Parts: sequence; C-alpha cells; structure tokens
Amino acid sequence: MNTDRDNETETIAQKAQQMEEARKRRRESAWYGLGMFGLVGWSVAVPVVVGVALGIWIDGKWPGAVSWTLTLLLAGAGLGAFNAWYWVQREGRDD
Repeated sequence: MNTDRDNETETIAQKAQQMEEARKRRRESAWYGLGMFGLVGWSVAVPVVVGVALGIWIDGKWPGAVSWTLTLLLAGAGLGAFNAWYWVQREGRDD
C-alpha cells in the first residue's frame, strides 16, 4: 500500500517537472520573442500616433505659437517608452 502512494507521488513530481520545463521552453521560442517585439512596438507606436493626431487637431482648431503636434508627439513618445519599459519588466520577471 505504501508503494502505491510512493508511485503516485513520484508520478505527480515527474508531471510537475515536465510542466515546468514546458513553460521554460515556451519563453525561449522564436515566436515568443517575435510576440514580445510586436508588443513593445505597438506599446510605443499607439501613444505616438494618438499624440500626433490630437496635436494636429488642436493646431487646426486653435493655432498658436506652440506646436501642439510636436509637443504631443514628444509626450506620446515618452508615454510609449514608459509603457514599453513596463511590459518588458513585467515579462522579464520569473513567474
């Protein structure tokens, strides 16, 4: 009876080890790297494009001495860089 429990415990330990190895392999694949590259790219591109579009709209409605397009482009780039940093840090942590 004790050997049945030992066998079950050993089987469970082997399955847990296999699952852990599969998780590690998933992170090392080329598809994972490409996905992460795309995530970082979009997290920078979207705030920049939104900032430029909003800046063009503001400059068209209320022209002035300050170029809102350039200002919001830089703000979007800063926000995008912070966003990319956040995602890289989050994915880089050991789960």
